[in-house]
Amino acid sequence: FLNENETYLVSREVEKMSKSKYNVVNPDDICEEYGADTLRMYEMFLGPLEQAKPWNTAGITGVYGFLKKFWKLFHEVDQEGNIGEFKVPQAPQSPQSPKGEQKVDAEGLKILHKTIKKVEEDIEHFSFNTSVSTFMIAVNELTAINCNAREVLEPLTVLLSPYAPHIAEELWEKLGHSGSIAAVPFPVYEEKYTRETSKEYPISFNGKMRFTMTLPLDLSKEEIEKAVLENEKTQEYLDGRTPKKVIVVPGKIVNLVG
Repeated sequence: FLNENETYLVSREVEKMSKSKYNVVNPDDICEEYGADTLRMYEMFLGPLEQAKPWNTAGITGVYGFLKKFWKLFHEVDQEGNIGEFKVPQAPQSPQSPKGEQKVDAEGLKILHKTIKKVEEDIEHFSFNTSVSTFMIAVNELTAINCNAREVLEPLTVLLSPYAPHIAEELWEKLGHSGSIAAVPFPVYEEKYTRETSKEYPISFNGKMRFTMTLPLDLSKEEIEKAVLENEKTQEYLDGRTPKKVIVVPGKIVNLVG
């Protein structure tokens, strides 16, 4: 509106989109630039389903970037970020794979099943915005461990398909399937993959934490104490001295006194 000095003053109002208010955003324009899956996921990401949310496309690039990152999990990517060949193995990896590869798969399965559990809960409560956040976290974690295991990425694609059906269908075909991903059963959460088997213990000397050690959770107090005392770093800090007391709280801390 115009004020007394005949200058325009602009303010923001949160109101429904309406042709009469000239505030309609054409979804075709967004689909043209970012794709339908990005628009679909961004609308879910804006906030809880039951709440009114101001339309703001400032964050849409984040969802677009997530989908590109998800796509890269399945493909070779060079140092400049260019996407190359499809890299997911066409058959499940052999149990005789190198130890390092098995470790990556185990970690990937843990990430996958944590994601399945959270997404299932979010769907039941119509919390689609937190589902999208969960997918983003999962993809970041899988990217960090460079996971390309079929047993991880294939169920993850099915899990994502209700949220981003177009990219999921494309990847499903690339994975070697002929039917639609829409007809595939939803992944089932298995607790065994998310169960913690080890603990990173803070090792303290007279109450001051010096380093950490990762030990199995099923060790007894005596076994934990023995493992800590035999550690090279412990010997270095003790410098030939024998501690007066070793306080062990299984699953929490280890403190050497004296």
